[in-house]
Amino acid sequence: MQADGNVFASLLPLIVLFAIFYFLVIRPQQKQAKSHKEMIAALKKGDKVITNGGIICEVVKPEDDFIKVKLNEEVIIKVSRDYIAKKIDE
Repeated sequence: MQADGNVFASLLPLIVLFAIFYFLVIRPQQKQAKSHKEMIAALKKGDKVITNGGIICEVVKPEDDFIKVKLNEEVIIKVSRDYIAKKIDE
């Protein structure tokens, strides 16, 4: 009977440490990834975005894996959805 109490007492700090780690690191990161995924899915023509490289451009046509963006009036390029950092709200 005494050994069961010692096992629980020795595992309690580990459980508490995992709970703290979960609520301070894992959960906020999952929320941020989910909101970023929703933002990428909701992009439409005319939205201004910033790429991970720091390029500010305008969405021309969202496609399945890529997004066509306009850098200026003449240059249109394809950017992977993974490299869109954020949407600019004006």
